[in-house]
Amino acid sequence: MKNRKKILKTVLIVILCLSIAGTATAFGINAYVKNTSAGQMLTAEEAAKLTDVDCILVLGCRVYEDGTPSPMLQDRLTMGIELYELGAAPKLLMSGDHSREDYNEVGAMKEYAIGEDVPSEDIFMDHAGLSTYESVYRAKEIFGADKIIIVTQGYHLYRALYIAEKLGMEAYGVASDYHTYAGQAARNQREILARIKDFTITLVKPEPTFLGEAIALDGNGNVTND
Repeated sequence: MKNRKKILKTVLIVILCLSIAGTATAFGINAYVKNTSAGQMLTAEEAAKLTDVDCILVLGCRVYEDGTPSPMLQDRLTMGIELYELGAAPKLLMSGDHSREDYNEVGAMKEYAIGEDVPSEDIFMDHAGLSTYESVYRAKEIFGADKIIIVTQGYHLYRALYIAEKLGMEAYGVASDYHTYAGQAARNQREILARIKDFTITLVKPEPTFLGEAIALDGNGNVTND
């Protein structure tokens, strides 16, 4: 009986130590990703002073059934268009999920930008931006972007910039936090796990789900239309 209790106590201590070590590692990685990327975050005015930027990469998120952007996506688009109008880059690259015929983030994104008087030829669409990692990877490998400005909400921007840096890109970020969003506390918690995931992925650098032929950003964005 005493030996059994001793073994049980040892097992519990080991489990506790592993839990503490795992938690410390997770928070350490989270802090590392944020600290690595923080210096690349700019205001719109600062970003407009950059030179030779290939494109403004606007990361997609939820689109409603009627095709209208969710509030978070609309704010990303607003900032992306503002940067374009400030002359921060000559092209917009809309990257998001168009993996199903009945769901098209990038089509809605381009339509919104055209509605704000951005010329269609200056708007490229990446229909296979199925994750943050894949959006950034494809911006480099498919669209040939080496120097980019990434637009998304601040909590998400740390990870996107970290991925870009690890893929060998010169990347800057502008946060599109015009509003507060319902459920942000839960979103912040999930983002910690996502940072750990992409920290691990960038150690391996796997190819994305889809690649394809190169598309030059100095051409006409209409080549990416459906």
